[in-house]
Amino acid sequence: MSASEPDFTLGIEEEYLLVDRETCALAQAPKDLMAACAADLGDQVTPEFLQCQIEVGTRVCRSVAEAREELRRLRATVAHHAAQFGLAPIAASCHPSADWLDQNHTDKDRYNDLDRALAAVARRMLICGMHVHVGIPDPDQRIDLMTQFSYFLPHLLAMSTSSPFWKGVDTGLASYRLTVFDNLPRTGLPPRFESWSEYDRSVGTLIRLGLIEDATKIWWDLRPSARFPTLETRICDMSPRLDHTLSLAALIQCTLRMLWRLAGENLRWRIYERFLVGENRWRAQRYGVSEGLVDFGRKELVPFADLLEELIQLVEADAAVLGCLDEIHAARDVIAHGTSAERQRKAHAAALATGADSAEAMRSVVRLLIEEFGADL
Repeated sequence: MSASEPDFTLGIEEEYLLVDRETCALAQAPKDLMAACAADLGDQVTPEFLQCQIEVGTRVCRSVAEAREELRRLRATVAHHAAQFGLAPIAASCHPSADWLDQNHTDKDRYNDLDRALAAVARRMLICGMHVHVGIPDPDQRIDLMTQFSYFLPHLLAMSTSSPFWKGVDTGLASYRLTVFDNLPRTGLPPRFESWSEYDRSVGTLIRLGLIEDATKIWWDLRPSARFPTLETRICDMSPRLDHTLSLAALIQCTLRMLWRLAGENLRWRIYERFLVGENRWRAQRYGVSEGLVDFGRKELVPFADLLEELIQLVEADAAVLGCLDEIHAARDVIAHGTSAERQRKAHAAALATGADSAEAMRSVVRLLIEEFGADL
């Protein structure tokens, strides 16, 4: 590793929904459950905006292998303590049948402020996401890589999609979560900045006007973290399967290293207009991996399996250096066995085919999500 190479450390945050094991309905996190989790995990576990949610975060990890052990421990601990209360965590971005009107938000200053500031837009946030931090110590380098990496955000979304249902209805989308999240201000693809100072001035304007307290209220799909020297990828739906989470994290880490490596060869990724990348973002949100994305260089729609193979080839050298070739290659499993959105629809259809009513079919989806959460622990 050269002296100027970023460390490309990893940090992964996941948000889980709590469900009743018997009824499969959403359940509020008992205070004793949160206390038990905190006793084992310290500040690596926190409540989320809604009382039916729990958030966990890894320590700073030097490798994907280290992140695997961290996430396995975090998931297993939450699942163990939830079981003592007849509950189970699920790692999906929407509960298939719950209604946001029935939920209560956590009584915490940050969340009370969000409720006051954003009203019903915040209260509808019955959604969960996965955030991946990659260590990029130099601020200007973070901004430069953010601009180039934005091209790949739709690819990551497509692979992670896990929210096809909302309030008991098949939305027709692979990621309904994004539809809900995009109602918030300061979301979507990141703007293009030429330098850290330009980014800092822009965010500082909102802070000085009192419109936001700090940069944590910037919720783009990709942002410089307000708390750590990292780029934070926020576009992904939650992945029920731990292996899929780690493949996504490895692709993020390796793609950023690939873009950094190009700079050393006096090359860089072509920057496309935000509205063009936004078209691919919509296609990923609507179809997941089933209908392909636009290759703007070739000016044609390309099947997602082909795009994934191209991406794997682009980053294989970086994955070898970072020690995550297995996780990069394992990303093909999403093509082979479907995204979570596709698997949820199959479980729903299979239940209906055996005579289940709509409510029971939705419970079948939740039972699948419980099973997949615990499969790798």
